[in-house]
Amino acid sequence: MTYSITLRNIFVLILLAFTFQNCKTKTKEEQDAAVKDSATTTAPAPEELNSDQSALLQEVLGNTSEGIFRGITFGDPLSKVKATETYEMFEDAADHVGFTKETEKLETIDIQYFITTDKKVNKIMIDVYLNSPDATKKLWNAAKTHFSSLYEAPKEKDKTVSWFKNSVHVTMEDVSEGKDYGLKFQFTPDKNVLAAK
Repeated sequence: MTYSITLRNIFVLILLAFTFQNCKTKTKEEQDAAVKDSATTTAPAPEELNSDQSALLQEVLGNTSEGIFRGITFGDPLSKVKATETYEMFEDAADHVGFTKETEKLETIDIQYFITTDKKVNKIMIDVYLNSPDATKKLWNAAKTHFSSLYEAPKEKDKTVSWFKNSVHVTMEDVSEGKDYGLKFQFTPDKNVLAAK
């Protein structure tokens, strides 16, 4: 009798252990769902992150072919910059004014117009903050093509490209660092341009 009770108890323990183990195991559907959830939250597709970089370059440059940049020319008065610029002003200092815009893809364009003591434009700097290295490369290529067609052959050194024509210097630099991506553009005049104005 004790032998059958012991055998029955062992059988019950094995059955309980087996049942308990099956309760802890996830079904295949649950495992697949967990894998799919983690994949979608860690790496969105590049097209979801980035704008069309050719369109973004056009946004940065503006919709006018007048002036050096967005309808502004070196020597233009500060009042013309404030009347012409469509982005939101975020700085109004003694030596420059700054404007900013955020795109639908959360890219940021910051423009600073530097001015002389008599309130005339003498330098323009643009920072474009991007979401990925792919976006940076595509904007770099679009800008290089655009400025090379306007200003002829560029000079390249490391992460910087520059053009010079008709007393205008244009510089583009890849300022990406770590997980921060972007390009910096700078427009500066030849010394004689401002003296003439």
